[in-house]
Amino acid sequence: MSHYMIRNRIEAIRRVAIAAACLCVSIAAFTSNAAADVVPGDKITKVNAEKVKGLVPEGIMWCVLNGMDLEIVPYEEIPVPQDYIDATEKYAAQVKLADDLELIDWVAGMPFPNVDNNDPRAAAKIMYNFQRTHYFSETLDLAYFDADTGTMTTDAKGNPLYLVERHFIPEWFRVLRFQGRLKHEPIHEILPNDDKVFYKAGLYPLVEPFDLKGVGGISYRYLDQERHDDTWLYLPLLRRVRRLSSSQRSDALFGQDIDIDSYGGYAGQIPWFEWRLLGEKPMLASIHGKRMPAQPCKGDGGLTFCEVWEERPSTYVVEGKSKLPGYAFSKRVIYVDKETNIIGTSDLYDWNDELWKNVQISFRADTKPNPRADLEYDEVRMFAYAYSVVDTQLRHSTRVSIPGLAFQEEPGWYIDLGPEAKSTQPEQWFSVQSLIAGGR
Repeated sequence: MSHYMIRNRIEAIRRVAIAAACLCVSIAAFTSNAAADVVPGDKITKVNAEKVKGLVPEGIMWCVLNGMDLEIVPYEEIPVPQDYIDATEKYAAQVKLADDLELIDWVAGMPFPNVDNNDPRAAAKIMYNFQRTHYFSETLDLAYFDADTGTMTTDAKGNPLYLVERHFIPEWFRVLRFQGRLKHEPIHEILPNDDKVFYKAGLYPLVEPFDLKGVGGISYRYLDQERHDDTWLYLPLLRRVRRLSSSQRSDALFGQDIDIDSYGGYAGQIPWFEWRLLGEKPMLASIHGKRMPAQPCKGDGGLTFCEVWEERPSTYVVEGKSKLPGYAFSKRVIYVDKETNIIGTSDLYDWNDELWKNVQISFRADTKPNPRADLEYDEVRMFAYAYSVVDTQLRHSTRVSIPGLAFQEEPGWYIDLGPEAKSTQPEQWFSVQSLIAGGR
């Protein structure tokens, strides 16, 4: 090896060492900023919002200062399904992360059960742990949830008022996973997999509003993680199917605030982003919700849902910047609960690095997705039941209740029920032909 090559190799090693040291310092500094001024029984409002500084993201603090309150309840542990634990123990040792952040040799369970925060690729591993999380492994079917989209304003007396502009009711949101399956045959993987997909998803048809009746979309996530998703949108009024580009996944459609990549906290491909771990610290999250149906906040007129929050022992703070040209957001700052690997909230920033949107999700951990409904599982599962995306710049939001506020006897969540369940649909449901037929 020439002196020139040796010198270059030493310089490369020196740069890696400096970067790793800076990462350690930034994580340590970030972690030390967490506050610990709240206790169960506290009610946080805009009057005492300073008590949660450092325990909530910037977007949640904005919501509190604008009328959303946080009722603090005790921390509760979340049980992990045994089959997920078994799959993790069996397969995690063989899982690898390629230089391009592609996941290799994953079969089922958690890909990376032991993440070293000093690993330069720790953030990507955390995001894969979220993407392969345990609240469903085969089929996810959400029925008759509803969404309001509107603006925060005031009434004649100056009281906060949420002016609803549109009310959305989709009949179904469904996801069919082809890998990582744990409950029913085929175990682990559906074969043949002619389209070479990790999952297929669909949201259709819309029942309301009237002018969008029949609108819907389907999306394919491919095993080749360098291949962009295929997403099709059906518009009955125009009698045409529109194909969305990957950059359009960050766009909010039809006057509401939710972009496709914000579904579930984050729904994009992991190799499409540059990831950085900002830190790990205790933070508040809404994990053990008690309010069914979800309750719009009075203090902000209904811009958000007011739920119970608890201090979680450890939360990863992950920054993601899209590699896609034309992407709407400069970055996403995502808060991943370490114990459950779910995303409770995330902040989305504009290209001036100013807060633009906050995504917040409230969960329940129970055997029943809805205490009023008959459906019950044989183990505790996690169910999101209140989901809001708040545009902090326009004081606008879209709030989603699962089950819908108009469907309070509906279970809402149908998870991994097997091919014989009435909620489970064949693969054909996730086709353009079925999308068009469902919208007519």
